[in-house]
Amino acid sequence: MARLAQTHGLTDVQREILSTVRDFVDKEIIPVATELEHRDEYPQAIVDGLKELGLFGLMIPEEYGGLGESLLTYALCVEEIARGWMSVSGIINTHFIVAYMLKQHGTQEQKDHFLPRMAAGDIRGAFSMSEPGLGSDVSAITSKAVKDGDEYVLTGQKMWLTNGGTSSLVAVLVRSDEGHPEGTAPHRSMTTFLVEKEPGFGEVRPGLTIPGKIDKMGYKGVDTTELIMDGLRIPADRVLGGVTGRGFYQMMDGVEVGRVNVAARGCGVAQRAFELGVQYAQQRHTFGKPIAQHQAIQFKLAEMATKVEAAHAMMVNAARKKDSGERNDLEAGMAKYLASEYCKEVVEDAFRIHGGYGFSKEYEIERLYREAPMLLIGEGTAEIQKMIIGRRLLEEYRFQG
Repeated sequence: MARLAQTHGLTDVQREILSTVRDFVDKEIIPVATELEHRDEYPQAIVDGLKELGLFGLMIPEEYGGLGESLLTYALCVEEIARGWMSVSGIINTHFIVAYMLKQHGTQEQKDHFLPRMAAGDIRGAFSMSEPGLGSDVSAITSKAVKDGDEYVLTGQKMWLTNGGTSSLVAVLVRSDEGHPEGTAPHRSMTTFLVEKEPGFGEVRPGLTIPGKIDKMGYKGVDTTELIMDGLRIPADRVLGGVTGRGFYQMMDGVEVGRVNVAARGCGVAQRAFELGVQYAQQRHTFGKPIAQHQAIQFKLAEMATKVEAAHAMMVNAARKKDSGERNDLEAGMAKYLASEYCKEVVEDAFRIHGGYGFSKEYEIERLYREAPMLLIGEGTAEIQKMIIGRRLLEEYRFQG
């Protein structure tokens, strides 16, 4: 077991789960990840393996067939999986956020209907906030739901759905003005709808189209899509929680947990980059000795290892705070911001250590170099994290003059 990024105070069950996941990553993910990534191929065999391990139900309560584990356990598993291939952690993350939102905010009927099949991995979740024109400004959502008898009719275009094609349940945030008078704050007139669909592309149910995969620089394998609603009819009992106007808070709760996940991904990718860098530095010789013996390279390795350790500690702290029932938006924002920035820097240093070979598609670091930037923008950009952190600090340290 490596010296870096250890987590103290884990139970025997947690250690056993993590050991099983790490073994799976080393044997089933790392050997095939780069080849699948270069082909932009969905890792079906890997997903089937994770399903067998029970990871799709890791945090779903035991009464619904899940393992009932903590956010910390989940985040540490994500860290291990991202160390193997970050795209695989994305396949699990969106599923998990929808399951978390159902567990926290769903009606009893919604929980009974969806959670057992989500725990088994038979229903795969995705969630959708973003739209083509709004970026980080969630309050500017224009997709809308209009009440029509016992149903709602949804219209609009959504963007950047991870698992948009492979999922069978999408939590979609739209504007729903009924019951909310003119002048109501935008975030008080949003509703989350639970949209069931067939996996695949094209018109996946009447009024709902998933056009196809967006071609991306990195984060390949996992499908990222648009979602177009044109007269999509959804029954009223598929409003998350059964009451309109609460969607913004439900989504933000899910994203808060998602930020811990993105921090964990950053930790995992940074760990892998460090492993590749420290190995290569001992194999590659220049001027008659391994480059690891040159002080310039040792300085890089020292900085990389320190960043890996610091990011891991902040991620663990944010997860433990959420598990304790406390508000963790400050810690989650800090962890996501630091882990994603440090990940980019550690990956770049490993890339530099590899020299010209880092530019070759034969070397794993080339893939990591293209994957790391996604963490700077996923689940809220670095700039959004700093805004959240700044506002929370001013709440905590309000001047009492």
